[in-house]
Amino acid sequence: MEALYGLGFITDFLDSLGIGSFATTTTALKLGRVVEDDEIPGTLNVGHAIPSMLESILFLSAVDVDLRTLVSLVAAGVIGAWFGTGIVVRWPKRVVQRAMAVALLVTAGFIVLRQFHSLSVEGGTLGLSGWRLALAIAASLLIGAITSLGIGNYAPTMALTYMLGMDSKAVFPVMATAAALILPTAAVQFYRARRFDRRTAMGLTFGGIPGVLLAVYLVKEIPKKPLLWVVAVVLLYTSASLFRSSTTPAHKENG
Repeated sequence: MEALYGLGFITDFLDSLGIGSFATTTTALKLGRVVEDDEIPGTLNVGHAIPSMLESILFLSAVDVDLRTLVSLVAAGVIGAWFGTGIVVRWPKRVVQRAMAVALLVTAGFIVLRQFHSLSVEGGTLGLSGWRLALAIAASLLIGAITSLGIGNYAPTMALTYMLGMDSKAVFPVMATAAALILPTAAVQFYRARRFDRRTAMGLTFGGIPGVLLAVYLVKEIPKKPLLWVVAVVLLYTSASLFRSSTTPAHKENG
């Protein structure tokens, strides 16, 4: 159980610094064979829900952001999560594996995009309006839906809002608040369907809370570019591993 606490601590620590928790947790759970592949999405949403809510409260109290943009993007993400999870919980294991493989591939792509300075706008706007806001709302619906597959909302939301001209700091409360509501929304459906690992989810929750507090109050900033390149490479490997598992005959997989 201590290892699960440690995993929760590390992944939510990184989440609070803007790296995200879903992709890193997925990699650890897959490579360590901690839970069944089809239970990974539910375990992520249930386990990281409370740390994400804490993170949202801390960021909202510390960073300015346009209220209309915040409410619009968060509401769209929650709606997408509810309907997306309702579909995913009924998928068979192989479909979940392949969908997660694609989701991790997309996440790696967003991380690579984010590594280029042109995506980050210092001194940009605190919110969006007009066609930019409409586009961000439509994208947030999709982001909320694919969160149920374990892709997480941080990397795609960062890439989207940076390219639309938002200040990089103002994006954090949007991401954190969206996650704080998207995860519990998805978690309810995964819990009802019993498509998650209870022990692992508990470890992520109790380990994640101190990870968030440490990142927000003590560390605040670390050199993230080298770490993000490592994360991107690991995600590509995990994506390939999930796809390979989805093509393995059931009797070989169980053996």
